[in-house]
Amino acid sequence: MLTPTARETDFPSLTERTYLNTAAEGISPGQVVAALGQYAQDRLLGMDGRLLHEAQWRQVRQRAARFFDLTMEEVGFCSCTSEAFNLAAMALRLQEGDEIVVNDLDFPATATPWMQADCAAVAKVWRARQGALRLEDLIALLGPRTRLVNVSLVSFYNGFKIQLEEIIEAVRQHSSALVAVDVTQALGRVPLNLKGADLIVSSTHKWILGSHGGGLVGVPAKRTQEWTTPAGGWYNIQDAFRSDRFDGPAQSKPGAESFMVGMPNYAAVYAVNAALAYIESVGVENIARHADPLVRQCLDGVKAMPIELLTPDEPGALGGIFSFLHPQAERLHQHLHEQNIHIMSQAGRLRVAIHGYNTQEDIEFFLKTLHEALKA
Repeated sequence: MLTPTARETDFPSLTERTYLNTAAEGISPGQVVAALGQYAQDRLLGMDGRLLHEAQWRQVRQRAARFFDLTMEEVGFCSCTSEAFNLAAMALRLQEGDEIVVNDLDFPATATPWMQADCAAVAKVWRARQGALRLEDLIALLGPRTRLVNVSLVSFYNGFKIQLEEIIEAVRQHSSALVAVDVTQALGRVPLNLKGADLIVSSTHKWILGSHGGGLVGVPAKRTQEWTTPAGGWYNIQDAFRSDRFDGPAQSKPGAESFMVGMPNYAAVYAVNAALAYIESVGVENIARHADPLVRQCLDGVKAMPIELLTPDEPGALGGIFSFLHPQAERLHQHLHEQNIHIMSQAGRLRVAIHGYNTQEDIEFFLKTLHEALKA
Protein backbone atom coordinates (compact mmCIF):
# COMPACT_ATOMS: atom_id res chain seq x y z
CA MET A 1 0.00 0.00 0.00
CA LEU A 2 2.79 2.41 0.88
CA THR A 3 5.23 1.54 -1.93
CA PRO A 4 4.86 1.66 -5.72
CA THR A 5 5.30 -2.10 -6.00
CA ALA A 6 2.68 -2.86 -3.34
CA ARG A 7 0.20 -0.42 -4.90
CA GLU A 8 0.60 -1.96 -8.32
CA THR A 9 0.18 -5.46 -6.91
CA ASP A 10 -2.61 -4.86 -4.39
CA PHE A 11 -4.56 -2.09 -6.16
CA PRO A 12 -4.20 -2.59 -9.91
CA SER A 13 -7.38 -0.59 -10.60
CA LEU A 14 -5.65 2.59 -9.33
CA THR A 15 -2.95 2.66 -12.00
CA GLU A 16 -5.13 4.64 -14.41
CA ARG A 17 -6.95 6.98 -12.03
CA THR A 18 -6.57 9.39 -9.15
CA TYR A 19 -8.90 8.13 -6.46
CA LEU A 20 -9.59 10.61 -3.64
CA ASN A 21 -12.98 9.35 -2.51
CA THR A 22 -12.31 6.69 0.14
CA ALA A 23 -14.69 8.41 2.58
CA ALA A 24 -17.48 7.18 0.30
CA GLU A 25 -16.05 3.90 -0.99
CA GLY A 26 -12.70 2.31 -0.24
CA ILE A 27 -10.86 0.43 -2.98
CA SER A 28 -10.41 -3.15 -1.80
CA PRO A 29 -6.97 -4.75 -2.16
CA GLY A 30 -6.60 -8.02 -4.02
CA GLN A 31 -6.59 -9.90 -0.73
CA VAL A 32 -10.21 -8.87 -0.11
CA VAL A 33 -11.25 -9.92 -3.60
CA ALA A 34 -9.59 -13.29 -2.99
CA ALA A 35 -11.40 -13.63 0.34
CA LEU A 36 -14.76 -13.17 -1.39
CA GLY A 37 -13.75 -15.90 -3.81
CA GLN A 38 -12.83 -18.13 -0.89
CA TYR A 39 -16.25 -17.53 0.64
CA ALA A 40 -17.85 -18.66 -2.61
CA GLN A 41 -15.76 -21.83 -2.61
CA ASP A 42 -16.54 -22.58 1.03
CA ARG A 43 -20.22 -21.92 0.36
CA LEU A 44 -20.23 -24.81 -2.10
CA LEU A 45 -19.59 -27.19 0.81
CA GLY A 46 -23.02 -26.57 2.30
CA MET A 47 -23.15 -27.23 6.05
CA ASP A 48 -19.52 -28.32 6.09
CA GLY A 49 -18.68 -24.84 4.82
CA ARG A 50 -20.40 -23.26 7.80
CA LEU A 51 -17.55 -24.41 10.05
CA LEU A 52 -15.17 -22.42 7.83
CA HIS A 53 -17.55 -19.44 7.91
CA GLU A 54 -17.62 -19.52 11.70
CA ALA A 55 -13.81 -19.59 11.85
CA GLN A 56 -13.73 -16.40 9.75
CA TRP A 57 -16.39 -14.89 12.00
CA ARG A 58 -14.28 -15.48 15.11
CA GLN A 59 -11.20 -14.05 13.40
CA VAL A 60 -12.92 -10.86 12.29
CA ARG A 61 -14.18 -10.24 15.83
CA GLN A 62 -10.69 -10.82 17.21
CA ARG A 63 -9.16 -8.40 14.72
CA ALA A 64 -11.79 -5.73 15.30
CA ALA A 65 -11.28 -6.14 19.04
CA ARG A 66 -7.59 -5.28 18.65
CA PHE A 67 -8.48 -2.06 16.81
CA PHE A 68 -11.06 -1.15 19.46
CA ASP A 69 -8.84 -2.27 22.38
CA LEU A 70 -11.53 -4.70 23.50
CA THR A 71 -11.89 -8.47 23.75
CA MET A 72 -13.55 -10.65 21.11
CA GLU A 73 -16.56 -11.11 23.39
CA GLU A 74 -17.02 -7.33 23.43
CA VAL A 75 -17.32 -7.08 19.62
CA GLY A 76 -20.37 -7.82 17.50
CA PHE A 77 -20.99 -7.90 13.76
CA CYS A 78 -24.23 -6.68 12.20
CA SER A 79 -25.25 -5.53 8.72
CA CYS A 80 -24.41 -1.81 8.78
CA THR A 81 -24.13 1.25 11.03
CA SER A 82 -27.80 2.10 10.48
CA GLU A 83 -28.83 -1.24 11.96
CA ALA A 84 -26.36 -0.82 14.82
CA PHE A 85 -27.66 2.58 15.88
CA ASN A 86 -31.31 1.57 15.57
CA LEU A 87 -30.62 -1.45 17.78
CA ALA A 88 -28.77 0.85 20.18
CA ALA A 89 -31.85 3.07 20.36
CA MET A 90 -33.92 0.02 21.30
CA ALA A 91 -31.40 -0.95 23.98
CA LEU A 92 -31.63 2.39 25.77
CA ARG A 93 -35.40 2.06 26.30
CA LEU A 94 -35.80 5.82 26.27
CA GLN A 95 -38.50 7.47 28.38
CA GLU A 96 -40.33 10.79 28.23
CA GLY A 97 -38.02 13.49 29.55
CA ASP A 98 -34.82 11.76 28.44
CA GLU A 99 -32.43 13.78 26.28
CA ILE A 100 -30.03 12.71 23.53
CA VAL A 101 -27.28 14.93 22.11
CA VAL A 102 -26.48 14.61 18.41
CA ASN A 103 -24.53 17.04 16.23
CA ASP A 104 -24.90 18.59 12.80
CA LEU A 105 -21.64 17.16 11.44
CA ASP A 106 -22.83 13.57 11.82
CA PHE A 107 -23.96 11.14 9.13
CA PRO A 108 -27.74 10.51 9.04
CA ALA A 109 -27.35 6.89 10.17
CA THR A 110 -25.72 8.12 13.36
CA ALA A 111 -28.20 10.87 14.20
CA THR A 112 -31.63 9.99 12.81
CA PRO A 113 -32.47 6.98 15.05
CA TRP A 114 -32.73 9.50 17.90
CA MET A 115 -34.71 12.05 15.85
CA GLN A 116 -37.73 9.96 14.83
CA ALA A 117 -41.14 11.41 15.60
CA ASP A 118 -42.01 8.50 17.90
CA CYS A 119 -38.73 8.66 19.86
CA ALA A 120 -39.59 9.32 23.49
CA ALA A 121 -36.46 11.38 24.12
CA VAL A 122 -35.73 14.94 23.08
CA ALA A 123 -32.85 15.24 20.61
CA LYS A 124 -30.64 18.24 21.30
CA VAL A 125 -28.35 19.33 18.48
CA TRP A 126 -24.74 20.25 19.18
CA ARG A 127 -24.17 22.70 16.34
CA ALA A 128 -20.78 23.32 14.77
CA ARG A 129 -19.24 26.78 14.59
CA GLN A 130 -16.83 27.53 11.74
CA GLY A 131 -16.92 23.83 10.93
CA ALA A 132 -15.84 22.70 14.41
CA LEU A 133 -17.68 21.28 17.40
CA ARG A 134 -16.77 23.43 20.39
CA LEU A 135 -16.62 21.78 23.81
CA GLU A 136 -18.30 24.68 25.61
CA ASP A 137 -21.34 24.31 23.34
CA LEU A 138 -21.65 20.64 24.29
CA ILE A 139 -21.38 21.38 28.00
CA ALA A 140 -24.30 23.82 27.69
CA LEU A 141 -26.48 20.95 26.43
CA LEU A 142 -25.65 18.46 29.18
CA GLY A 143 -27.73 17.92 32.28
CA PRO A 144 -29.30 15.34 34.61
CA ARG A 145 -31.68 14.13 31.87
CA THR A 146 -28.97 13.50 29.25
CA ARG A 147 -28.88 9.79 28.44
CA LEU A 148 -26.50 9.75 25.49
CA VAL A 149 -24.01 11.88 23.57
CA ASN A 150 -23.59 10.56 20.03
CA VAL A 151 -20.51 11.62 18.04
CA SER A 152 -18.35 10.64 15.08
CA LEU A 153 -14.61 10.56 15.64
CA VAL A 154 -14.15 12.07 12.17
CA SER A 155 -17.02 13.87 10.43
CA PHE A 156 -18.16 12.54 7.06
CA TYR A 157 -19.25 16.09 6.18
CA ASN A 158 -16.04 18.07 6.51
CA GLY A 159 -13.48 15.75 8.10
CA PHE A 160 -13.39 17.53 11.46
CA LYS A 161 -11.76 15.23 14.02
CA ILE A 162 -13.04 15.57 17.57
CA GLN A 163 -10.90 15.36 20.69
CA LEU A 164 -12.68 12.33 22.10
CA GLU A 165 -10.86 12.25 25.43
CA GLU A 166 -11.92 15.83 26.20
CA ILE A 167 -15.53 15.12 25.21
CA ILE A 168 -15.76 12.03 27.40
CA GLU A 169 -14.30 13.93 30.34
CA ALA A 170 -16.82 16.76 29.89
CA VAL A 171 -19.74 14.33 29.62
CA ARG A 172 -18.65 12.56 32.82
CA GLN A 173 -18.33 15.86 34.69
CA HIS A 174 -21.64 17.36 33.64
CA SER A 175 -23.97 14.38 33.28
CA SER A 176 -24.32 10.64 33.73
CA ALA A 177 -24.75 10.11 29.98
CA LEU A 178 -23.23 7.42 27.82
CA VAL A 179 -20.93 8.26 24.89
CA ALA A 180 -21.41 6.48 21.56
CA VAL A 181 -18.71 6.91 18.90
CA ASP A 182 -18.97 6.23 15.18
CA VAL A 183 -15.45 5.52 13.89
CA THR A 184 -16.46 4.83 10.28
CA GLN A 185 -14.35 7.70 8.92
CA ALA A 186 -11.36 6.85 11.13
CA LEU A 187 -11.01 3.07 11.40
CA GLY A 188 -8.12 1.99 9.18
CA ARG A 189 -6.84 5.53 8.63
CA VAL A 190 -6.52 7.30 12.00
CA PRO A 191 -4.79 5.75 15.05
CA LEU A 192 -7.51 5.13 17.62
CA ASN A 193 -7.70 5.81 21.34
CA LEU A 194 -11.25 4.89 22.33
CA LYS A 195 -10.70 4.61 26.07
CA GLY A 196 -13.86 5.60 27.90
CA ALA A 197 -16.23 5.17 24.95
CA ASP A 198 -19.39 3.28 25.89
CA LEU A 199 -20.40 2.16 22.38
CA ILE A 200 -18.25 1.93 19.24
CA VAL A 201 -19.70 1.49 15.75
CA SER A 202 -18.17 1.35 12.28
CA SER A 203 -19.14 0.49 8.74
CA THR A 204 -16.86 -1.80 6.76
CA HIS A 205 -16.66 -0.51 3.17
CA LYS A 206 -14.69 2.70 3.59
CA TRP A 207 -11.20 3.16 5.10
CA ILE A 208 -10.73 -0.48 6.14
CA LEU A 209 -11.30 -1.40 2.46
CA GLY A 210 -13.70 -4.27 3.15
CA SER A 211 -17.17 -4.71 1.64
CA HIS A 212 -20.76 -3.63 2.08
CA GLY A 213 -23.04 -5.59 4.35
CA GLY A 214 -21.05 -5.27 7.56
CA GLY A 215 -21.25 -3.25 10.75
CA LEU A 216 -18.77 -3.54 13.62
CA VAL A 217 -20.05 -2.95 17.14
CA GLY A 218 -17.96 -2.64 20.29
CA VAL A 219 -19.53 -2.77 23.75
CA PRO A 220 -17.15 -2.73 26.74
CA ALA A 221 -18.04 -5.41 29.28
CA LYS A 222 -18.93 -2.83 31.92
CA ARG A 223 -21.66 -1.46 29.60
CA THR A 224 -23.42 -4.69 28.63
CA GLN A 225 -26.45 -3.85 30.75
CA GLU A 226 -26.98 -0.50 29.01
CA TRP A 227 -26.33 -1.90 25.51
CA THR A 228 -28.25 -5.16 25.43
CA THR A 229 -30.85 -4.71 22.72
CA PRO A 230 -34.27 -6.39 23.13
CA ALA A 231 -34.60 -7.09 19.39
CA GLY A 232 -36.14 -10.31 18.21
CA GLY A 233 -34.04 -12.73 16.23
CA TRP A 234 -32.26 -15.97 16.94
CA TYR A 235 -28.52 -15.51 16.71
CA ASN A 236 -28.76 -12.89 19.46
CA ILE A 237 -31.05 -14.93 21.72
CA GLN A 238 -29.93 -16.97 24.70
CA ASP A 239 -30.68 -20.65 23.95
CA ALA A 240 -32.97 -19.75 21.05
CA PHE A 241 -34.07 -23.37 20.46
CA ARG A 242 -34.72 -24.51 24.03
CA SER A 243 -37.69 -26.83 24.40
CA ASP A 244 -39.73 -24.36 26.49
CA ARG A 245 -38.99 -21.32 24.30
CA PHE A 246 -42.70 -20.51 23.85
CA ASP A 247 -43.45 -20.62 27.57
CA GLY A 248 -41.84 -17.32 28.50
CA PRO A 249 -40.03 -14.23 27.19
CA ALA A 250 -36.97 -14.50 24.98
CA GLN A 251 -33.73 -13.25 26.50
CA SER A 252 -31.04 -11.51 24.48
CA LYS A 253 -27.37 -12.33 24.81
CA PRO A 254 -25.57 -9.51 26.65
CA GLY A 255 -23.87 -6.50 25.10
CA ALA A 256 -22.26 -6.69 21.68
CA GLU A 257 -23.68 -10.14 20.94
CA SER A 258 -27.21 -8.77 21.19
CA PHE A 259 -26.54 -6.70 18.05
CA MET A 260 -26.05 -9.86 15.96
CA VAL A 261 -29.74 -10.52 15.43
CA GLY A 262 -29.55 -12.98 12.55
CA MET A 263 -27.20 -15.19 10.59
CA PRO A 264 -24.00 -13.20 9.97
CA ASN A 265 -23.44 -11.97 6.43
CA TYR A 266 -20.56 -14.37 5.95
CA ALA A 267 -19.55 -12.94 2.58
CA ALA A 268 -18.94 -9.59 4.29
CA VAL A 269 -17.26 -11.38 7.20
CA TYR A 270 -14.69 -12.94 4.85
CA ALA A 271 -14.08 -9.58 3.15
CA VAL A 272 -13.79 -7.60 6.38
CA ASN A 273 -11.52 -10.19 7.96
CA ALA A 274 -9.15 -9.94 4.98
CA ALA A 275 -9.40 -6.14 4.98
CA LEU A 276 -8.57 -5.80 8.67
CA ALA A 277 -5.70 -8.24 8.25
CA TYR A 278 -4.39 -6.11 5.40
CA ILE A 279 -4.64 -2.88 7.41
CA GLU A 280 -2.94 -4.61 10.36
CA SER A 281 -0.09 -5.77 8.14
CA VAL A 282 0.53 -2.22 6.92
CA GLY A 283 -0.11 -0.51 10.27
CA VAL A 284 -2.49 2.40 10.82
CA GLU A 285 0.34 4.51 12.24
CA ASN A 286 2.32 3.93 9.03
CA ILE A 287 -0.70 4.82 6.92
CA ALA A 288 -1.21 8.05 8.86
CA ARG A 289 2.50 8.88 8.64
CA HIS A 290 2.31 8.54 4.87
CA ALA A 291 -1.09 10.10 4.19
CA ASP A 292 -1.28 12.96 6.70
CA PRO A 293 1.36 15.07 4.87
CA LEU A 294 -0.59 14.52 1.64
CA VAL A 295 -3.73 15.88 3.32
CA ARG A 296 -1.72 18.89 4.47
CA GLN A 297 -0.28 19.48 0.99
CA CYS A 298 -3.68 19.13 -0.66
CA LEU A 299 -5.47 21.34 1.85
CA ASP A 300 -2.86 24.10 1.54
CA GLY A 301 -3.14 23.96 -2.23
CA VAL A 302 -6.93 24.23 -2.19
CA LYS A 303 -6.86 27.06 0.36
CA ALA A 304 -4.92 29.17 -2.15
CA MET A 305 -7.80 28.87 -4.63
CA PRO A 306 -11.11 30.81 -4.76
CA ILE A 307 -13.20 28.33 -2.76
CA GLU A 308 -14.97 28.28 0.62
CA LEU A 309 -13.26 25.79 2.90
CA LEU A 310 -15.63 23.86 5.20
CA THR A 311 -12.93 22.09 7.21
CA PRO A 312 -11.44 23.99 10.15
CA ASP A 313 -7.67 24.14 9.79
CA GLU A 314 -6.87 23.78 13.47
CA PRO A 315 -4.30 21.70 15.37
CA GLY A 316 -5.50 18.14 15.76
CA ALA A 317 -8.64 18.68 13.69
CA LEU A 318 -7.55 16.95 10.46
CA GLY A 319 -8.07 13.29 9.68
CA GLY A 320 -8.09 11.99 6.13
CA ILE A 321 -10.88 14.23 4.81
CA PHE A 322 -11.47 17.86 3.96
CA SER A 323 -14.27 19.55 2.05
CA PHE A 324 -15.11 22.86 0.40
CA LEU A 325 -17.93 24.72 -1.32
CA HIS A 326 -18.06 26.28 -4.76
CA PRO A 327 -21.07 27.65 -6.70
CA GLN A 328 -19.94 25.64 -9.75
CA ALA A 329 -19.32 22.46 -7.76
CA GLU A 330 -21.06 20.12 -10.20
CA ARG A 331 -19.18 21.55 -13.16
CA LEU A 332 -15.88 21.21 -11.30
CA HIS A 333 -16.75 17.66 -10.30
CA GLN A 334 -17.59 16.76 -13.88
CA HIS A 335 -14.34 18.24 -15.17
CA LEU A 336 -12.31 16.32 -12.59
CA HIS A 337 -14.13 13.10 -13.39
CA GLU A 338 -13.38 13.54 -17.09
CA GLN A 339 -9.71 13.62 -16.09
CA ASN A 340 -10.23 10.39 -14.11
CA ILE A 341 -9.98 12.17 -10.75
CA HIS A 342 -12.52 10.86 -8.28
CA ILE A 343 -13.79 13.00 -5.39
CA MET A 344 -17.27 13.37 -3.91
CA SER A 345 -19.81 16.04 -4.85
CA GLN A 346 -23.04 16.65 -2.96
CA ALA A 347 -25.24 19.75 -2.84
CA GLY A 348 -22.42 22.13 -3.75
CA ARG A 349 -19.95 20.45 -1.41
CA LEU A 350 -16.81 18.81 -2.75
CA ARG A 351 -15.01 16.35 -0.49
CA VAL A 352 -11.48 14.99 -0.79
CA ALA A 353 -10.47 11.82 1.09
CA ILE A 354 -6.84 10.65 1.10
CA HIS A 355 -5.73 7.14 2.10
CA GLY A 356 -2.48 5.21 2.21
CA TYR A 357 -2.71 4.19 -1.43
CA ASN A 358 -2.63 7.82 -2.55
CA THR A 359 0.61 9.45 -3.69
CA GLN A 360 2.12 12.89 -4.01
CA GLU A 361 1.56 12.58 -7.76
CA ASP A 362 -2.16 12.12 -7.08
CA ILE A 363 -2.24 15.32 -5.07
CA GLU A 364 -0.26 17.35 -7.58
CA PHE A 365 -2.44 16.18 -10.47
CA PHE A 366 -5.63 16.95 -8.54
CA LEU A 367 -4.46 20.46 -7.58
CA LYS A 368 -3.29 21.23 -11.11
CA THR A 369 -6.55 20.02 -12.66
CA LEU A 370 -8.73 21.83 -10.10
CA HIS A 371 -6.77 25.05 -10.63
CA GLU A 372 -7.25 24.81 -14.40
CA ALA A 373 -10.96 24.12 -13.98
CA LEU A 374 -11.41 27.14 -11.71
CA LYS A 375 -9.60 29.39 -14.17
CA ALA A 376 -11.80 28.15 -17.00
